[in-house]
Amino acid sequence: MSTVAIEKLSADTIRIERILDAPVETVWRWLVEPELRAQWFAGGEMELREGGAVTFVFDHDNLSADDVPTPPQYAKHKGARGEEKIVAVDAPHRLAFSWDGGKEGVARFELSDAGDGRTRLVLIHSGISGPAPMTNFGGGWHSHLAVLEAKLAGREVRDFWALHRESAAAVSAALG
Repeated sequence: MSTVAIEKLSADTIRIERILDAPVETVWRWLVEPELRAQWFAGGEMELREGGAVTFVFDHDNLSADDVPTPPQYAKHKGARGEEKIVAVDAPHRLAFSWDGGKEGVARFELSDAGDGRTRLVLIHSGISGPAPMTNFGGGWHSHLAVLEAKLAGREVRDFWALHRESAAAVSAALG
C-alpha cells in the first residue's frame, strides 16, 4: 500500500495526492469512462458537462482479483447506486461532482503532468459533514485510489477489503 498522503485542510475538507504511472489523458479516461472507472471505484454513466448527471453503481466484488467476502458492515451497499451532479469539468484536467446529493460536499479531481509520462492526481473532498464521515471518506478514497494506482501500473489488487481495512486505519491515524 502507498504511503498515506492525506491532509486535513479544514474541518470539512481532505486532500489526497498520488503520482500515477500513466499520462494525464489515460488517467482522465479512468475517471470518466464507466467501464474503466468500474475497475477501481464505481461504474455508471456520466454526462460530462457542468450540471450533468452522474450515476455511480458500486460493485466492490469487482475490485479484488481474488474471491473475497464483503465485510458485513458493507454488505448492504452491494449494488448501491448514487445519483450525483457534475459541478465542474475541464477535460482532461479537472472533474468535480457532488456527493450524497451535495449533503457530503464535492469531490474534485485535479490532474497534472508529473513528468516522465506520469500524472499527479490531487483529490480534494470538501463539505464533509463531520469527523467520522471524514475518516470514512478518507479511507474509502485512499483505498480506491490505491486500486487505480495498481491498475495503471499493470498490477492487481488481490483483496480490496484488506486494502480498505489498512487504508481506514492509516487514514484514521493520519487525520488524528
